[in-house]
Amino acid sequence: MTSSGEGPLYEEPPGRAARGEIDADAHAVDRPPRPVWSRDFALFFVARALARLGDTMLPVALAAGLLRYGYGVGAVGLAMAASAAPFAGLVIFGGVIADRFSTRKLMIGADLVRLVSQSTAAALFFADHVILWQICVIGAVNGVAGAVFQPGVASTVPRLATDVQGANGAIRIAESAAQLAGPALAGLLVAFASAGGVFVAHAGTFALSAVCLVLLRLPPAAPGSRAHSAGFKADLAEGWREFRSRTWLWAVIVIWCVYMISVWGPTVPLVAAEVVQRHGPRAYGLINSALGAGTVIGGLVALRLRPRRMLRAGSFALFAFACFPASVGAGLGVAAISLAAVIAGAGTSLWGVMWATSVQTQVAPDVLNRIHAYDVAGSLAMMPVGQALAGPAAAALGADNVLLTAGVMTLVVSTALLAVPAIRDLVRVDGPVPRLRTTTAAPLEPARRDNGRAV
Repeated sequence: MTSSGEGPLYEEPPGRAARGEIDADAHAVDRPPRPVWSRDFALFFVARALARLGDTMLPVALAAGLLRYGYGVGAVGLAMAASAAPFAGLVIFGGVIADRFSTRKLMIGADLVRLVSQSTAAALFFADHVILWQICVIGAVNGVAGAVFQPGVASTVPRLATDVQGANGAIRIAESAAQLAGPALAGLLVAFASAGGVFVAHAGTFALSAVCLVLLRLPPAAPGSRAHSAGFKADLAEGWREFRSRTWLWAVIVIWCVYMISVWGPTVPLVAAEVVQRHGPRAYGLINSALGAGTVIGGLVALRLRPRRMLRAGSFALFAFACFPASVGAGLGVAAISLAAVIAGAGTSLWGVMWATSVQTQVAPDVLNRIHAYDVAGSLAMMPVGQALAGPAAAALGADNVLLTAGVMTLVVSTALLAVPAIRDLVRVDGPVPRLRTTTAAPLEPARRDNGRAV
């Protein structure tokens, strides 16, 4: 499979359609239309919501639990990094595995591994036997399991719903709602039980997610999926070739690295520090809730808005995030910052749905998991760099100036996305990339199709 990288799909050799060599029903992909909501999508929806709920509870449990046993903030960061580093380093390999084996079975296995690991962590906390290296090992196991789990998410969504954008919007709403509830639930469990209780609840989310995935019945993979007879290294190399051949894809990741370093990385710790110092922890909780509410709104908008050029619409929506760090850097009050957080959350949520849907519909099924793995790895790679630079930058320039700069850089990043023709001109596709057949035994190059639909 070759890709021009510049257009929405592929180049068609001239004259072949006229000769009748292209299947006129290629876009039907031999499967009946499926609405967003079905029994199987509902199961996957619940599984994703539970996973997000558990993930947002974990930082509270680690912080409260380790600090109680005399460890400092650095130990909390180390414990979190112990999970993040294996995930970021191995998710690309997880993409190759997901393209070779059953994604549902891999996700079930990953959930069961994390059920055991988090149950072990809970037992350590209940036994008052908390040793940092043991918690870090458990975190590393979770990171490896996450690297196996995550790539399969991308290919599961288009197999469950023909309306891929609507499905992504619904999942975004569920994850946002869980993100609002997770920290609050973890706080209550710490207050009325212990950190061990949070780990029990976290393990429970993996158990329930695994049950949902066991009950899930995926339809046959879309045409274009294939059995992999090549070796692991060959599949890895093919994934890289497919990734770099699409200009719109790698260009977004490169620009997103700049966003992570200059915007998201410094915004998260500096907003927390500035808001807590000026307005107190309750205000910070309110602002976080406002940000979560904004992401729910963005998901609701994504259920309705159907732009013909999805990444162009998402790039314009991303401009909205600039108001969040800028409002904190400008020293505005809690009400104004909360309003900015709602607007910012809606914009980033809409971008997220447009981006996820573009990847899931523009990339052929046989390489989708690997492409998604490169997407995840590239998107997350620079976030720790931005977080690490936040402190030195704030010390040198002042936290307010860094946050104002983050607001300006959001505008720069959004403009850069729109400046790349392959990004702004990518036409939506409302189904998986079609495979074409010929009247002869020789394979044809896939054709460029414009089946975008303006609404």
